[in-house]
Amino acid sequence: MATSNQKFSLWVIPAALVIGAGLFGLLIASASVLRPVPTSAENTTAEVTVIFAPTSTPVLPTLSITATPTPGTGETIIGGIGTGMYVQISGTGGDGLRLRKEPGTGTTVMFMGYEAEVFKVMDGPKDADGYVWWYLTAPYDTNRSGWAASNYLTVIELKP
Repeated sequence: MATSNQKFSLWVIPAALVIGAGLFGLLIASASVLRPVPTSAENTTAEVTVIFAPTSTPVLPTLSITATPTPGTGETIIGGIGTGMYVQISGTGGDGLRLRKEPGTGTTVMFMGYEAEVFKVMDGPKDADGYVWWYLTAPYDTNRSGWAASNYLTVIELKP
């Protein structure tokens, strides 16, 4: 029987520690390379979509106004408004005014006129649902046309 005289070498312990530390360092380095990079908020652009909510045409007490023809023209002026004049939407508190397909509060809404938007009076007056209605057309876009209640219109004079 042969006997072996092998002695435990002390250099194995420091070598194992060095190898372990090297593997741990490699693990940390690979984890930092492979982790996702957070995106910066300064590189993104926020998008906002504004959706206008419909508003109701407020019911205000109306005065009985008698129509008087303008001398020499045959046109009727009610509350200072007549055809061919320019009016501005006012008194809606910023909510705007519904312009409708026909005179009356129960008719189809064509679009919302903005507070302070200017229109030309093309037709009217028509009396419906306690309001005096005028047919308005935007001077910059003939597609923006409809009937509006005179309670929310103010006559303006355009100067060239």
